[in-house]
Amino acid sequence: MSIWGKIIGGTAGLAIGGPIGALIGILAGAAVDAGVDAGMRPNDATRHVTFTIGVIALAAKMAKADGRVTREEVDAFKQVFRVPPEEMHNVGRVFDMARQHTAGFDAYARQIADLIGSNRAVLNDLLEALFFIAKADGEVHPNELDYIRAVAQIFGYSKDEIADLVHRHVGADPSCPYGVLGVKPSISDADLKAHYRKLVRETHPDRLIAEGVPNDFIAVATRRAAEINAAYDQIITDRRKK
Repeated sequence: MSIWGKIIGGTAGLAIGGPIGALIGILAGAAVDAGVDAGMRPNDATRHVTFTIGVIALAAKMAKADGRVTREEVDAFKQVFRVPPEEMHNVGRVFDMARQHTAGFDAYARQIADLIGSNRAVLNDLLEALFFIAKADGEVHPNELDYIRAVAQIFGYSKDEIADLVHRHVGADPSCPYGVLGVKPSISDADLKAHYRKLVRETHPDRLIAEGVPNDFIAVATRRAAEINAAYDQIITDRRKK
């Protein structure tokens, strides 16, 4: 049974507190079976389930931030998590319940921040996922931007870091490779290379897997890594032509 079925149908398992634990209790109608695999430490299982449900809750609240939830946003959410066809129903149930739950998004964000700590690679990918969902219907509503800013602030991002994040997604030309990398066209070759290598290290899917991030969430890192590599290659090709 996948994590989705275990979360919804579990009858025995882990003690998960806070708003995420409350949401899981509502979904399962009982204690949660986190599906501890052989060789998997209980703490890893708890982290896996807590993180997954927390991200679902933030994504669901994100989709509702502009006052409506579109089919494009729901589909984007399913892309973020690489949902297998046989689990679409279970995931949809988790998403809908999280969207309706009375707990505010800030409670979920704080619990995730406590869980992840200072691991910026994971937090960055989570924010990337929120932007991906926000942009799915063709525009990013001001309420959605405020939502993402608030989540980033809870995650410990500075005002300048949040401004750079927002600019990269909605203020820069999405077709501009410099905007994708978050640098100015005037950057030197050496600094560009150093920045690129830093981004690659931070976004490499293997790093997130090593940190214990659920496999369901690795799609975000994979997508971001592909964008970074393509943007860097385009810049290098363009500069060689000059």
